[in-house]
Amino acid sequence: MDNSPLSEVVTAQGKGLPLGITSICSANEYVLDAAFTHAQANDLPLLIESTCNQVNQYGGYTGQTPSDFMRTLRRLAEKHQFSMSRLVVGGDHLGPNPWHYETADKAMEKSRVLVRDYVRAGYTKIHLDSSMACADDRDHPLPTELIAARAAELACTAEETYGDIDTVVPRPVYVIGTEVPPPGGVHDEEETLAVTTAQAAEETISATKEAFKRLGLEEAWERVTAVVVQPGVEYGNESLYDYDAAAAASLSRYIEGMEGFVYEAHSTDYQTRIALRELVRDHFAILKVGPALTFAFREAVFALADIEEAWLNGRSGITTSNVREVVDRAMLQNPVYWQPYYPGDERQQHFARQYSLSDRIRYYWPVPEVREALDRLLSNLCGAAIPLALLSQYLPIQFQAVRSGRLQNQPRQHIQYGITAVLDEYARACGRL
Repeated sequence: MDNSPLSEVVTAQGKGLPLGITSICSANEYVLDAAFTHAQANDLPLLIESTCNQVNQYGGYTGQTPSDFMRTLRRLAEKHQFSMSRLVVGGDHLGPNPWHYETADKAMEKSRVLVRDYVRAGYTKIHLDSSMACADDRDHPLPTELIAARAAELACTAEETYGDIDTVVPRPVYVIGTEVPPPGGVHDEEETLAVTTAQAAEETISATKEAFKRLGLEEAWERVTAVVVQPGVEYGNESLYDYDAAAAASLSRYIEGMEGFVYEAHSTDYQTRIALRELVRDHFAILKVGPALTFAFREAVFALADIEEAWLNGRSGITTSNVREVVDRAMLQNPVYWQPYYPGDERQQHFARQYSLSDRIRYYWPVPEVREALDRLLSNLCGAAIPLALLSQYLPIQFQAVRSGRLQNQPRQHIQYGITAVLDEYARACGRL
């Protein structure tokens, strides 16, 4: 590996040092802008990832291809004068998941195009995840050997693609394995999560190494640097599953004997600061976070909407944004992103649409009508400083920052402050602050 931020983490962990890195898995423009602001202000490396569902060759739910997303990140890096050498861009869950309802041949064909486009766009961290069973697969879950073979096939595509392009970015590093349960979160009625066993982690590594070898990818295997496992952390719509270091002790000890490897922990959103630190200490050195950041964004937006209602409703010349109603209407008009995940009656679903920890409202902020309402909210509140009494009522943390002179009393700054508060917790856990 080169001297990238990921290499730094792996080397430090190999020496027993609790250094980690936050993986920001979000395409939300406010989250991304806050991430660059935070990294530049604190002289931090920055790891940003997009998933196969967010960004793919068909646009994903964001409407962006891999090259589109990379252009967005380059524009933000230029805006914030952030060195591209400190930025790592990753692709998460690259594999058949978006097309699992098709036959394996068709889904893998699209997966190869997906990986090719990610590598061509300049992504250098590739999570190979072929664990999802396809329409004609007989076994559920898939055998480890089949998952490994498909992952190696996708790695082969990545290596061939890199060899065919003229680029200055380093060769991709790879992440293998997947978390349990699969992407989408857990059901709230589950009481505990099964931590990945050390034996299962060993089987994943061994099978994938052998699959790489069969395809002549020994050199690429040297760049497999992390394994995704389930350390026992997750979130549901209303429930949180906290890290239990004792339950993950054998898994933690196993990776200590695997030189050049760390664990990647998904769904670490909403973990306590102590739990995050323990995760990094126990070699879960790549901490993925996404919904907790968009949840913080949503919290700030809703608080600003309450301020708008209390302060400006009925004032001459002001048309209030009604952003809460607009985004909920957009969710009702296109329920595909939330309805399968929010059970219950109409009242329970309405509550979940707005406040679920799974934060599936995040899919709807790019909708044109919602963007327009949000822009109106921010415009309405930019005319004058928000009354301190309302700021204290609805955004008390931001109120304290304004009073101490650390924050401007402007709506965009209040949103960003809420997001960077989450990023601060991760940076501290990773030994960066």
